[in-house]
Amino acid sequence: MSRDIDVLVLGGAGVDTIVHVPELPLPYADSYLIDSGVRTRAGQTGDFVALGLTALGLRTHHLDFLGDDPEGDLVRALHEDRGIALTAVPQPAGTKRAVNLVGPDGRRLSLYDTSRARPDDRFPEDTLRTLAAASRHVHVSVTHPCAHALPTLRETGVTLSTDLHNWDGENPYHEPFAHTADVVFLSTAALAEPERTMRLIVERGRAETVVATAGAEGAYLLADGELTHVPPATPPAPVVDSNGAGDAFAAAFLHGRLTGEPPHRCAEYGAIAGAYACTVPSTEADAIGVADLLARAARGSRTA
Repeated sequence: MSRDIDVLVLGGAGVDTIVHVPELPLPYADSYLIDSGVRTRAGQTGDFVALGLTALGLRTHHLDFLGDDPEGDLVRALHEDRGIALTAVPQPAGTKRAVNLVGPDGRRLSLYDTSRARPDDRFPEDTLRTLAAASRHVHVSVTHPCAHALPTLRETGVTLSTDLHNWDGENPYHEPFAHTADVVFLSTAALAEPERTMRLIVERGRAETVVATAGAEGAYLLADGELTHVPPATPPAPVVDSNGAGDAFAAAFLHGRLTGEPPHRCAEYGAIAGAYACTVPSTEADAIGVADLLARAARGSRTA
């Protein structure tokens, strides 16, 4: 069967409203003056992964629910402008939204509006199977409809990845994603014992590779039973916002995997892309290109 899509990104489409605050956590006050403005732009985790993959030259298709609303129009426009194929399933509850509070050091606090979904949301079976069968790989967001899609995706035989974000290693909601994917990304932010959680993912599921990102400390890679530390990459400009860094890491890692690179090289790509993402203002949507990624990786190899 022809594989016309390199990566199908499932879920994670939406709109964020960005508010720069003087500090995090934000102390209680009756009001704050936001001199930088309050801005809304398209781009949640699935959008940013799709953007990163496309910028790296991979044929990408994004499937998710979108509302017939101004927020949905922003998401559609982002995909059209960046040349990302999009299949939008109608969502009467509206397009997913979030508010991101961004501190001066680039850290963020996200407030997700969970009302933009319904318990019976399901991706159309025929659409899901057709797109998965045409794909070399599927990256799955940890949303409710994606959880129900996991058995169907497995039946197609396509390889899977997922990002558990700030999973604490205990919440059972994340376990089907962790145990079904071939590549698992997550953050160390809420993990008491990162290595233990990473090894349990491998032992209890089918993951070949687990990557735990650790912000400015780099990342940890578990592959072939060996845990290694991946140093952070040097950002090419001042760090202004960490929003989208994990998505950029995942996209660059998958680029390496799909072009035949070994896991540690894939993780190096991820670190470079994540560092680049931290230099992009939260009100913008941008990703490192393949030429820049490979050039920075080559320079890193020469100085290692």
